[in-house]
Amino acid sequence: MSAAACIFCKIIKGEIPSMKLFESEKVYAFLDIGPLSAGHSLVIPKHHGAKLHDIPDDALTEILPVAKKIAQAVGCEDYNVLQNNGRIAHQLVDHVHFHMIPKPTMEEGLTIGWPAQQPSKDELLKLFEDIKSKM
Repeated sequence: MSAAACIFCKIIKGEIPSMKLFESEKVYAFLDIGPLSAGHSLVIPKHHGAKLHDIPDDALTEILPVAKKIAQAVGCEDYNVLQNNGRIAHQLVDHVHFHMIPKPTMEEGLTIGWPAQQPSKDELLKLFEDIKSKM
C-alpha cells in the first residue's frame, strides 16, 4: 500500500480526523476508535512502512517514550504495548503502529494466549547460533 492510500498517513496529514494526543516531527499518537479499554491509544511513526523492519531506526526513537507518557497520563498501572507485523500476526493497517492498551481488569484490555513450545536444548542452541551469527 502506498503512503497516499494509507489511512494512518491520511490521519497524520489531517485528511482524516483523529483524537490527537501527541505529535512531533517523527511521531503521531491518537486514541484508538475501537478500544479494548479506556485510554487505548496508537503511537505511530510518521515514516510510512508496513512492518517494523521497513522503518529507519531514527524514526523509532520516540515511540516508547510517547507510549510511556500516554500510559502515565491515562493513569494505568497495568498495560500492554503491542506491535504486530503481518496479517497472521494480527496487523490490519499496513503502517507500523504501537498500541498502548491499559489493562484495568482481567476482562478489559488485551487478552492473549501464550502457546509456549518445548524445544530441546540442542534445538535452542542451534537457533541461538544461527540468529547470533546474523546479528
